[in-house]
Amino acid sequence: MGLMFIFPVSEEEIDRVEIKEKNGAKQIVLKTYGLPLIFWGYLAAILTVIGAMYLAVSDPLTRLAATGDQINIALSYTVRVTIILVPFILTCFFFYEKFIYKQGKEIILEHRLFYGLLKIKFKKTLKNTDELYVEHFMDTPNVAKMTGDPNLRGFQNKGYFQLWAILDDDKKIVIDKGQRKIDLQKISDVLKKY
Repeated sequence: MGLMFIFPVSEEEIDRVEIKEKNGAKQIVLKTYGLPLIFWGYLAAILTVIGAMYLAVSDPLTRLAATGDQINIALSYTVRVTIILVPFILTCFFFYEKFIYKQGKEIILEHRLFYGLLKIKFKKTLKNTDELYVEHFMDTPNVAKMTGDPNLRGFQNKGYFQLWAILDDDKKIVIDKGQRKIDLQKISDVLKKY
């Protein structure tokens, strides 16, 4: 999600960074930024189209279910559930937040939906207080680059970067992802201070 939901890169971003006292030590909390306003326009357009689709297929789905055939009934309910789930899942993207809490060796990753109505927390212990590093990730071969054709330069897969943490049991977990290495390095530097 780090490619869409961006963390602050410095402590000066006071609306997204909170520093507080907890158990006699300082704790930092980083909170992701929301999606840009243009995405809300996309959501409105998608919801309008799906609403129009529902109005167009509502009567045929009712008649299909009324036939009594098990396959037709299953098909009717599957389409109705899909038409309900797609807008719900899309709306969840707009009310998603990710938090990183760091204090000493303890790091907590928290995912929230609808302003904390649904919370999922992962509490981990780092090997050391500064066991964070950034690594490049490329999931597919860079075919456009391998051919060497300058006309294909725009199609080259540049991959992305991942911010990793090394835990006390030597396991590694991804903290965040991003297009710019410098931003993830700045996030890492901010977290290492606490």
